[in-house]
Amino acid sequence: MAGEEAGSFYRRRGKRLLDLAIGIPALVIASPLAAATAMLVRRNLGSPVLYRQKRPGWNSKPFDLYKFRTMTETTDALGRLLEDRNRLTTTGKFIRSFSLDEIPELVNVLKGDMSLVGPRPLLMQYLGRYSQEQMRRHEVRPGITGLAQVNGRNAISWAEKFRLDIWYVDHVSLWLDLRIMFLTLVAIITRRGISQSGHATMEEFNG
Repeated sequence: MAGEEAGSFYRRRGKRLLDLAIGIPALVIASPLAAATAMLVRRNLGSPVLYRQKRPGWNSKPFDLYKFRTMTETTDALGRLLEDRNRLTTTGKFIRSFSLDEIPELVNVLKGDMSLVGPRPLLMQYLGRYSQEQMRRHEVRPGITGLAQVNGRNAISWAEKFRLDIWYVDHVSLWLDLRIMFLTLVAIITRRGISQSGHATMEEFNG
């Protein structure tokens, strides 16, 4: 019973306190790196430096996700954006390889849109494609990193990604979050799972 109460407190209050306790100093420490990344994007990709997109958050509520741009806005003759692999630049690949594009998401964490750890926020159009079980990934705040990110990231299948997301939702705890944060640092250093085989990032989820 005591363990259940501790887990419930962490889910309701402690997780948010941890986000602020780590997120605020992390943003301060990362500021010089963020400034350097912004200048790199500005010089090689132009403006805007930041990429903003609506994503579903806690309880599927939309929020504006912030990231550094890694792709051009190149379109075809009909004005449609080209595939990711045709828009991802050398600069973008470098930024993604060290997860530098994720730094602005610390602002999302401080705003309460996201958590440091949780299922990654995907695209709004995917909401109508989820099964009832897959929708459970929105029972917690989305995260900058998560269980799926430290177990293959974009290199694993959608089915495995969702399985890990739901497992995380059912087992949220302080120690699990700390373990995922540590493994995230290892994944960034080793640069594992940045993209799915045959794709610049990850194939589209079609349900």
